[in-house]
Amino acid sequence: MGSAVPNLNRQRNLGSSPVHVPPLGLGTAPLGNLYRAVTEQDARAVVAAALDAGCHYLDTAPHYGLGLAEERLGRELAGRDRAAYRLSTKVGRRLRPLAPGEAVDGQGFVDTPPRAREWDLSRDGILATLEASLDRLGVDAVDIVYLHDVEGRERQVHETAFPALARLRADGTVGAIGFGMNHSGPLARFVADLDVDVVLCAGRWTLLDQGALADLLPVCLQRGTSVVVGGVYNSGLLADPRPGAPYDYRQAPPHLVARARALREVCARHGVPLRAAALRFPFGHPAVAAAVVGAASAAEVRDNAALFGWPVPDALWYELVDRGLLDEGVPLPTEG
Repeated sequence: MGSAVPNLNRQRNLGSSPVHVPPLGLGTAPLGNLYRAVTEQDARAVVAAALDAGCHYLDTAPHYGLGLAEERLGRELAGRDRAAYRLSTKVGRRLRPLAPGEAVDGQGFVDTPPRAREWDLSRDGILATLEASLDRLGVDAVDIVYLHDVEGRERQVHETAFPALARLRADGTVGAIGFGMNHSGPLARFVADLDVDVVLCAGRWTLLDQGALADLLPVCLQRGTSVVVGGVYNSGLLADPRPGAPYDYRQAPPHLVARARALREVCARHGVPLRAAALRFPFGHPAVAAAVVGAASAAEVRDNAALFGWPVPDALWYELVDRGLLDEGVPLPTEG
């Protein structure tokens, strides 16, 4: 018996909001030249390929390439039917022009516009950041707004930032609101305390790291908050488990490379590419609505879409548990 293949045409609502998304979306950090430059032609081809493949959920942020990802996304979306895709961006960091003599701090992004980031979680800052994103994207509205990487800024979130988003949701300016970050603990606390539609959790609910199962996923299920999973390949280690491969934006330690290789060996015995298993795994938990995956070329988009539909036998998941590569009690995306 194999696990049910997710249908790219089957949409899921985010929490109790009216926003619905397909199970596979496009993450646009690579379009902001994350670690390496992507040409304008390739960037636009990525967006077109995603929409053609049924990945009608597009996630972006001002942080990605200091606005470059949003600009490139907007250029390819120009003239397309706005009702044909779902769009999310993020707030918390405002962009401003560089001061005279100020150097660009790319924070991992290369060949970026001459801008700087600065934190601004005030009400006016949230509104201005969103307005600037809309300008770069060339749209009148986005469907989802996330507060981005705001761990350690809880007081400002509660006092000004989240109330600003809640007002935008109440007046219909945006359909769903939430948080996006790499740390599941702070996400869990925000979900427990606030009326959150959706969270984007990167890297903490993967074949290599199930940390979100201890804190975030249970409270999301209890509160009716949807989870969008990012970082399903843990920055690349699960895509190509080799020494020196990236894991969570740093070089992977040897023990994790060994674990990723052991996962790949089990997958190979069942005729399943490791990346296909990595894409499928998050959907074992009922709170998960979608996964967003970055791509730097149209070929990568098409490959991800094909792997997403790869049949994965239940026996693969059971063997991973038997071999200690997944803990007992981890929800598995099995059909039976």
